[in-house]
Amino acid sequence: MKIVSQNKKAYHDFFILDTYEAGIELKGTEIKSVRKGSVNLKDSFIRIKNDEAFIENMHIAPYEQGNRFNHEPLRTRKLLLHKKQIKKLQKEEKENGLTIVPTKLYFNTSKLKVEVALARGKKLYDKRQDLKEKDSKRDIERALKNAY
Repeated sequence: MKIVSQNKKAYHDFFILDTYEAGIELKGTEIKSVRKGSVNLKDSFIRIKNDEAFIENMHIAPYEQGNRFNHEPLRTRKLLLHKKQIKKLQKEEKENGLTIVPTKLYFNTSKLKVEVALARGKKLYDKRQDLKEKDSKRDIERALKNAY
């Protein structure tokens, strides 16, 4: 498994409750650009329309040798999920007010996969608490390292 891109902002802004693996429908120049590593998941999200899942705002840079066959960098792309998974995600999103966000983009053998997460938004005080815990762990690690 070769990770191409991670959405670190999603881990900062949300509590990740459940994850799914989904395929993604891409054009030829898009997959070439992704293999080169020119992709960003930062502000992307997943929307379900007509019992189909779509990823929006995922930026894939245009391929340099793509000429007129190049793609739009921010176009909406279809995700390949089972119908039961889509129904479950849709139900959770409506009933519990959860959000669906992509967390990772990676190659599983030769196929590109997206890790889709069902997430609950963090409040400001939750984010501050996480930062405090992270700082204290870092301080403890430094103290232990300097002790030896």
